Amino acid sequence: MDITETKAWHALTIDQTLNTLEASQDGLSSGEAAKRIREIGPNVIPESPPKTLLSVYFSQFRSAFIYLLLIAAAVSLSLGEVGDALFIAAALQINAIIGTAQEWQAQEKALALRNLVKSTVAVRRDSSWEIIDGRELVPGDIVEVEAGSRVPAAMRLLSTEALEADESLLTGESVPVLKDVAALQGGHVALADQTSMLHAGTTVTRGRATGVVVATGARTEVGKVAESLKYTEEIAPPLIGRMEKFTHIVASVMVGVIAVIAFIELLRGAEPSVILLMSVALAVAAIPEGLPVALTVALAISVSRMAKRNVVVRRMAAVEGLGACTMIAADKTGTLTLNELSVERVCLPGFGNLTISSLTGGAENNELNRAVDPFRRLVLAGLYCNEARLEEQPDGTSQLFGDTVDGAFLRLGERAGFDRAVIDRDNPRTGRIQYEPTLAFAASFHEAEQGFQAFVKGAAEVVLPFCKERGGQEIHNQIEALARKGYRVLALAEGPVAGMERDSLRELEFLGLVALIDPLRPNAAKAVGRCRDAGVAVRMITGDHPLTALEIGRQLDMAEGDDDVVTGSRLADLEHDQSAFDSIVARTRIFARIAPLQKLAIVQSLQRAGHTVAVTGDGVNDASALAAADIGAAMGRSGTDVARSAADLILADDELSSLADGIEEGRIAYDNIRKVIYLLISTGAAELVLFLMSIAVGLPLPLSPVQLLWLNLVTQGIQGVALAFEKGEPGVLNRRPRPPKEGIFNRQMIEQTVLSGLFVGGAAFFLFRSYLGAGLSPFEASNQLLLVLILFENVHVFNCRSEVRSAFATPIRNNPFLVGGVVTLQLAHLTAMHIPGLNNVLDIRPLSFETWLWSALPALSIVLVMELYKLYLRLSRGDHLFHP
Repeated sequence: MDITETKAWHALTIDQTLNTLEASQDGLSSGEAAKRIREIGPNVIPESPPKTLLSVYFSQFRSAFIYLLLIAAAVSLSLGEVGDALFIAAALQINAIIGTAQEWQAQEKALALRNLVKSTVAVRRDSSWEIIDGRELVPGDIVEVEAGSRVPAAMRLLSTEALEADESLLTGESVPVLKDVAALQGGHVALADQTSMLHAGTTVTRGRATGVVVATGARTEVGKVAESLKYTEEIAPPLIGRMEKFTHIVASVMVGVIAVIAFIELLRGAEPSVILLMSVALAVAAIPEGLPVALTVALAISVSRMAKRNVVVRRMAAVEGLGACTMIAADKTGTLTLNELSVERVCLPGFGNLTISSLTGGAENNELNRAVDPFRRLVLAGLYCNEARLEEQPDGTSQLFGDTVDGAFLRLGERAGFDRAVIDRDNPRTGRIQYEPTLAFAASFHEAEQGFQAFVKGAAEVVLPFCKERGGQEIHNQIEALARKGYRVLALAEGPVAGMERDSLRELEFLGLVALIDPLRPNAAKAVGRCRDAGVAVRMITGDHPLTALEIGRQLDMAEGDDDVVTGSRLADLEHDQSAFDSIVARTRIFARIAPLQKLAIVQSLQRAGHTVAVTGDGVNDASALAAADIGAAMGRSGTDVARSAADLILADDELSSLADGIEEGRIAYDNIRKVIYLLISTGAAELVLFLMSIAVGLPLPLSPVQLLWLNLVTQGIQGVALAFEKGEPGVLNRRPRPPKEGIFNRQMIEQTVLSGLFVGGAAFFLFRSYLGAGLSPFEASNQLLLVLILFENVHVFNCRSEVRSAFATPIRNNPFLVGGVVTLQLAHLTAMHIPGLNNVLDIRPLSFETWLWSALPALSIVLVMELYKLYLRLSRGDHLFHP
């Protein structure tokens, strides 16, 4: 019998399970365990190995644009133009080094977030208990776990003592699940309902248990998700798609223009070598060689800015992708909420339904003041009847050990001003009735003058019969009203009793009801609002109960009524009807009781609807959706290794508000990328116009290939890099997301590129022709023309700082690097003119200050042209005449 075969273990009895695994409650022998680990392998979760430094380096060359530059370098080398080839190679190396450094650093940060502590586990072998490394477990091992333990493998329970487990990282359910050993009927039972099982990666919050291991490693639910990530198609960030499309356009235009001109020159009788040299020059003019470096720097700057706002970027291209998202599919537990139960409201006899903040905030309302004493008695009962503890950690946070309900009462006690240590010291416990799922209550007994004082908490329908005054119909109405809002409702009571048994719990005083819920993160509502203002829709996806999800949705202003919520069972009914499935997903705001594969299906449905989808999550149940999303964002603190490995970004502080910050930085990054492309393509277009007009009228080539490379790599490159440091323009997060299918070259980009390219290219042609007409040699005319084009670029870069705002309305202080770049560029060109050897390579010589001054005057004209165009844009959009 194959013990690794997947079965419905939850539906088997204990004896059936042990027989299937060929095991017994005395445990395996050491020899049998060693044999099984050789056959099955260690108990480890499959994960992709981290990339090597060399693979990260070579990945920087996997781009159609890079291939285009490599072809240009190869052609230059074949023609003996070694200088041209070296210039291109240098640009590619700089780009690769910067990209490698950024992505390697991001990978190291992601790896550092992993939990390096290896777990140990108590296992029964050779009929005795021993402690072993959790990686050595095999199916058939008998394992013992207790409160605080991380479950090391999938286990069928053999015995339990008041056992509860937190399965939120697997199912999304924030409330601990009660466990027992009874077999369940039916083979298809949701993970959240498999009460006879403990799943690998979950945590025991209360009680203790023994179980038999039924699956390890890749065969556990956690392992299956991790394994599936290997076959999940990686979605390229939007920027990659846009750049590939842009590269194809550039290549097509370049090949077409060169082919036409080469054909014309061939008809004119030009030598093939001359035509080839001219073709290389045109190709160099058309290809923006400085773009890869400037693009990499722009993304690297955004990576650094995002890191300061608690967003760790694992892939640089994902920076802009986050800014492009139109939809966020947010996990509720741990992303929108704190993933810890909290007492939000109480119902006190005679005072009704009250919020905790009204009772602990020192309000001056007389009615509330009178309710404080009854409230404190209720809190005190919850502290006495409590098994949990809060321990301070080295980082200043507190870690809960025990049940999350008890933890909620501990935090409530802190808010009410109680000291747990003092309470336990002054009135120590004498006895207790431990919480059991079948009892649905717990009790704590303390010595009194006559007998004992009992403190009881539990399900209202169990505790109220213990009380002499039960509140009547009003209390039942309160319970129903709170339950409909998604709260978990408990009742508390106290009173003198004769003994410490259940039968002694009579005639107690009903203290009130408490309403618990996994509360919103403090900044969640504000973050959802910021996303909404940015035109980014937010959808909640959770494994939690629909009523709980709806209440959280109302607090976030995401939902109003039941129609806004759909459950996993409803989606399961539509899994074979994609049209109906997509229709219900499109109009739903909250998805509840969702299984991991359903979350993946929801994300894919949103993508089919045309959305650029960002997914947030922290659990194993989120990993597949994180990998399939356009942008996956995992939690840094509470997230699992599987989730972080599947994500593009990691939110270091687990806050959705950091994702909103990331969207802002992503939009700024895309704006800056557009500005860089605008600068480089418009100046490249000007070079093409200059060449085409010169060839058309029979003039010599205005610039040599190496001079064009000097323009494109050094002068444009320096200014392009400086432009990447631009700060965000006002209102960047208040505008609508750009259409997902919109390319980089939208109508505005085409208009401004064509206008500036034609003007600068036409002006340069006019000047070049006038230089030759004035008697300058082609060498002298090219020398002076190169300076003119550099000055045109120096001026035009200030136009490129904003596509709409006036250059005079954009403060220089926002980007001091730009001024430094312009100055550096001029100094570099002036230096190159005077350095023997370098000036020979570039075919340039020193020019007088008077020549420099007369060259600068025509360059200033581009400001007037583009200011008029921006004014036209503002007026056509109805903006203020003088855009701020």
